[in-house]
Amino acid sequence: MLYSDKVLEHFTNPRNVGEIDDADGIGEVGNAKCGDIMKMYLKIDEGNITDAKFKTFGCGAAIATSSMATELIKGKSIDEALKLSNKAVIEALDGLPEVKLHCSVLAEQAVKAALSDYYTRKGLDPLLYVGELKEIEH
Repeated sequence: MLYSDKVLEHFTNPRNVGEIDDADGIGEVGNAKCGDIMKMYLKIDEGNITDAKFKTFGCGAAIATSSMATELIKGKSIDEALKLSNKAVIEALDGLPEVKLHCSVLAEQAVKAALSDYYTRKGLDPLLYVGELKEIEH
């Protein structure tokens, strides 16, 4: 299984690792079949994501996709972050092996789970803004 240089770079030097103590949204998603678990923390100010951090328990691809997802949404509006797709994560990493594509879906869903939490904390129905979170299949 060959990984792109970008995947290897984000695995060996992941960006935005850690927690945000006063996060405005926290989302955790996992895939029971492969054991990957991602927890995403977001700081949101006036509709913009000012900070994003993650903690991932999983393979190199799971760590790389988490790292790239945080890079892609930091500084963006909530609406832009909601458009983040697993395909965009894959493209930003110059591809993923077929058997690791589910990791990019996990990263997309972690962002959406954190935004759902954000809306829930605001007393708003996250289904109206984020939609339904998908089950992640391996």
